[in-house]
Formats: sequence, structure tokens, C-alpha cells
Amino acid sequence: MSDYPSQILEQAVNQMASLPGVGRRTALRLVLNLLRRNEQDVDAFANAFIRLKHEVVYCSVCHNISDTAMCPICSSSRRDHATICVVENVQDVMSIENTGQYTGVYHVLGGIISPMEGVGPKDIQVDSLMERVASGEVKEVILALPTTMEGDTTNFYIYRRIRNLEMPEMPKISQIARGVAVGNQLEYTDEITLGRSIVNRTEFIA
Repeated sequence: MSDYPSQILEQAVNQMASLPGVGRRTALRLVLNLLRRNEQDVDAFANAFIRLKHEVVYCSVCHNISDTAMCPICSSSRRDHATICVVENVQDVMSIENTGQYTGVYHVLGGIISPMEGVGPKDIQVDSLMERVASGEVKEVILALPTTMEGDTTNFYIYRRIRNLEMPEMPKISQIARGVAVGNQLEYTDEITLGRSIVNRTEFIA
């Protein structure tokens, strides 16, 4: 017999508990909070997630999430389109934007190379990055990946791919300064440190 007085309640708790970092007790508390709210609030809550899934897309250029085919950063004439900052995920874009120190554009890989987890170069957005670099319009590629073994492996792979391109003029390849502690994810780094690491970036040395 179920511990819940309602199967509908149990189903809602199960769904909430499926989210990362949400245990069943927390899930129950959140669901009961929603149950106490008026129908309009709950409908708005549910519709926000429905729209998130059905309407949010990935930018056709940089793979950041967007409401339109091209994200506001890529479509902005105020950004420096000759400088591309390569990051692991969308959270990293948000973290760097919050520093207010970067005016270029981005390329979101959607992951990093990790043989232990079965993630290879073909599983992340490296080929589309090479297409952007090969256009000849890019003057600098900033590698802003996690300061981990996997991040360093991905940095080196991207570096070699760019260096193997046949181009009249190679873009500068740099990496964020190591003010970001080794092993840290960018999204957990404070804005001042992250901002300084972008401004004080150094040439990438393989």
C-alpha cells in the first residue's frame, strides 16, 4: 500500500524527485506548496516548463539556448564576432556574461571529451567550431573550459584541429588565466575571479 493518500500526489512527487539534487522529502514539500497555491499560479508554473521544452531552441551558430534561431549574442552588431570564447555549457556563457568583461561571441560545445564517460570528439560541437574558424573571420579563439584533465584534453584537441586547418592566417589561440582553481567548474567561480581570468587570458601552449 502506498504511503501517499493520493496517487496523483505520489505521481507529482515522483516527477519532482526525478530532478537532480531533489530528494523525496524536498519533492513532497514542493508539491504540497504547489497544491496550496491557486490554479492560475500553478498553471503559469506548468506552462513555463512546457514552453521551455517546446519553444526554446539551440542557436544555429553557437549552440547557446535561445528563443530564436540565432541567439541575441550572435545577432548583436555590438559584439566582437572575430573573437570566439569556447565553453562547455550554457551555464558557462551565463557566468562569463555576468562578469561584464567579455564582448566577443561564444561557442558552446555541449560537453567535453571524457573517454571514461564515453564522450568523444564526435559527441560535442567541435566540427561546427572548425567551420566558424575556417571562414577566416575569426582572429582569436579563447579556450574557457574547466581546469580539469578532461578540459585540458579537449583544449589540446581543439588546438590541434585549428592548427591543422589550411588557412592564410591562423587565429590566435588563448586560454583563460589560471586564476580559476584547478578542478573548478566555471559556473561555481566567483564573477571577479572569472572576469579577471578572461581579461588576463594567455596564449595556449600545447
